Amino acid sequence: MKVPKLRFKDDDGRVFSEWETGIIDEHVDFLSGYPFDGEEISEDSNGILLMRGVNITEGLTRHGPDIDRFYCGDIKRLEKYFLKINDLVIGMDGSKVGKNSALVKGGDINTLLVQRVARLRAKATSSIFFIFQHVNSPNFHAYVDKVKTSSGIPHISAKQIKEFKIIFPCLAEQTKIASFLTAIDEKITQLTQKCDLLAQYKKGVMQQIFSQKLRFKDDDGREFPEWEEKKLCHLATRITRKNKENNKNVLTISAQQGLINQEEYFNKSVSAKDVTNYYLLHAGDFAYNKSYSNGYPMGAIKCLNRYEKGAVSTLYICFRFIEGNINSFFEHYFEFGLHNSEIEKVAQEGARNHGLLNIALNDFFRVLGS
Repeated sequence: MKVPKLRFKDDDGRVFSEWETGIIDEHVDFLSGYPFDGEEISEDSNGILLMRGVNITEGLTRHGPDIDRFYCGDIKRLEKYFLKINDLVIGMDGSKVGKNSALVKGGDINTLLVQRVARLRAKATSSIFFIFQHVNSPNFHAYVDKVKTSSGIPHISAKQIKEFKIIFPCLAEQTKIASFLTAIDEKITQLTQKCDLLAQYKKGVMQQIFSQKLRFKDDDGREFPEWEEKKLCHLATRITRKNKENNKNVLTISAQQGLINQEEYFNKSVSAKDVTNYYLLHAGDFAYNKSYSNGYPMGAIKCLNRYEKGAVSTLYICFRFIEGNINSFFEHYFEFGLHNSEIEKVAQEGARNHGLLNIALNDFFRVLGS
């Protein structure tokens, strides 16, 4: 048996009893959802809310008019399918099977459990919070990936969930472990919410800055000169430097992560075997991907910050700002999408081909304003 390196102690400072290996089924009351008749299901909110697989995401439940369904039939036979606070629900099929699990909170009390959703209710000797941490762990996800049915819609059976092995401590130590990890989860949630609020604040401030409604002053409190409109060709030089040194750090543009190594991003290389004809970028160089993606309707422009050097496909338009310009300013400029309207003017109408914008090299450098 694996012995944990970190152990909690009781209130008297003594180490708790040894852990014992068991399966989930020994520690929970397990129930699969009821196979409701389709005629009894409605989008009418006058019925009783159902807990379906689509309502369960990674660690949370979610609701909305586009996904919620309600039961409008006789509820007398369904008493055992009503959910209680802190029941653990697990979606048993779908592309993220095994990863969609959540604890029932106040807003989900008395929702009805639907077929293909499992409910785990802890027995008196176990903590559902401890079990939830295991179900949310990489070990459980790896187990599901191993045993799930892969043909058609991926799914996992009730038997497979019940047979997942966990090394269980006594209830008192389970409670301490679960409380500790839950506190971390809550802190993560708080930080995520704070990050979202800061992102919204930044977006609003950028709008004020780039519309020049908000202006900074110099160290003596005087106004800076008026902004000038220039073309990119006046601010930057194109890069056509070939990868003659055969640098194997082949990069791709990620909307969220910028210029990043292909193998790190895709878990495999998607480049040609010979990359000596690729462009070689140095730190501080920019690359423009003409493919549009979510949040980047006119393509993404990113600066190489992560590595000293890297190679990119010649499908990218690459450039470097001349001395006297600040890279970080233009990174925010491009991220805010101020170049989109200018690129849209020169991208030929109806010329999108498999997500690739048709924009001439000279047009890109001549039209883009700043």
